[in-house]
Amino acid sequence: MASKEKRRSVVSGGARRRWALTALLLAVLTIGLLGLDGWLPLDTGSQRTEARGTAEVAPLADYQPDHPYYPAERWQMAVQPEVVGWSSQKLQEAQKHATSLGTSAMVIIENGVIVDAWGDLSKRYQSRSMRKSYLSMLYGPAVAEGKINLSSTLEDLGIDDEPPLTPAERQATVFDLLTARSGVYHAANFESKSMRRKRPERGSHTPGSFWFYNNWDFNALGTIYEQAVGESIFSAFRRQIAEPLQMQHHEAEDTTYFKRKYSVHPAYRFRMSPLDLGRLGLLYLRKGSWKGQQIIPADWVELSTKAHVDIGRKGFYAGYGFMWWVGKDGFAAVGSKGQRIFVMPEHNVVIIHVVDADVKDRRVPSGKIRGLLRKIMAARPATRSDIEPPFQEMIRRAATPPQEGAIHGSPTQLSRSSSPLDARAM
Repeated sequence: MASKEKRRSVVSGGARRRWALTALLLAVLTIGLLGLDGWLPLDTGSQRTEARGTAEVAPLADYQPDHPYYPAERWQMAVQPEVVGWSSQKLQEAQKHATSLGTSAMVIIENGVIVDAWGDLSKRYQSRSMRKSYLSMLYGPAVAEGKINLSSTLEDLGIDDEPPLTPAERQATVFDLLTARSGVYHAANFESKSMRRKRPERGSHTPGSFWFYNNWDFNALGTIYEQAVGESIFSAFRRQIAEPLQMQHHEAEDTTYFKRKYSVHPAYRFRMSPLDLGRLGLLYLRKGSWKGQQIIPADWVELSTKAHVDIGRKGFYAGYGFMWWVGKDGFAAVGSKGQRIFVMPEHNVVIIHVVDADVKDRRVPSGKIRGLLRKIMAARPATRSDIEPPFQEMIRRAATPPQEGAIHGSPTQLSRSSSPLDARAM
């Protein structure tokens, strides 16, 4: 009897060990699969190798700095950053820092070539307030074609709201709305709590006299655009921008209107992959030109990325153009949580930074992103031979107002006094 009990004990002990070993193996396999699917962070080397080996990009080993590159169906990505003159070691340090901040994906582009990239490059992330810069792009052709006049008032255009605008508010011009100085402090859709809290009292400022980052202005501009051109923002974006730029991941299902009770003017929401955001940044780095085709009027690119308002901040957020943030280093499309398109004409560089805003409480503050940018740009040698004219001259043209009539409907007075008021972008 004792002998049988002993045998049972040995058998059960062996079974437990086998079960424990099986469970350990399953756990290891599960972690591996989750890591491959992007649920767990991969080490820096794995992410870089995966990015360079993906079907989303084509490897580039022979780089010609005097040749302006454009992506076709796929981007060209340097087989190593040193091919384009950057430091792999310093970029690895920047990536580790980005991972510690909670950055989801980044793309670093010089002269139309991807220098380095990491994260999920094909995922369509929420654009948040970068959407406003997309609409600014669409305004360029509409203004140039005479469909929209920047001097037109809301009253001229028949733009109102519920509850109604006041007679004074109806005197705001399209130019005032583009520069966030309408003086219309009506409730708006898709506002953050910070924007609602800091919104001035209605009637407290006349149109054109005070800067406030105001979703009412940006949403009403969407209504004005669709009314003037007779086409939805999303349809026009696909036809005029996504298709000519051969965007890899843009889908109609990634665009939605946000309608609520606060206003009759809906917000227009986009999702975009980091690689497609890179195409938008390169388009504006090239002054609206894409492979010889002028997608956005060059004068509009200059005018919209010129600081018409001094915000009183630092870096890329020092001034405000036509729904673009402008600073001494270039200009940027900015969205809350950490969504950015940085365009640096002096360096011929575009940098994309995205955060997965679908993850609750995930965000990277502006100050942290500035520090990350410094680390990234430190990987680029300070002394180098950049692209020579005429191409370099094109991307460095001074941001001066166009001659009267160069852009139909441009007001002759492009600068008005304003006061800064901080608000978080949506």
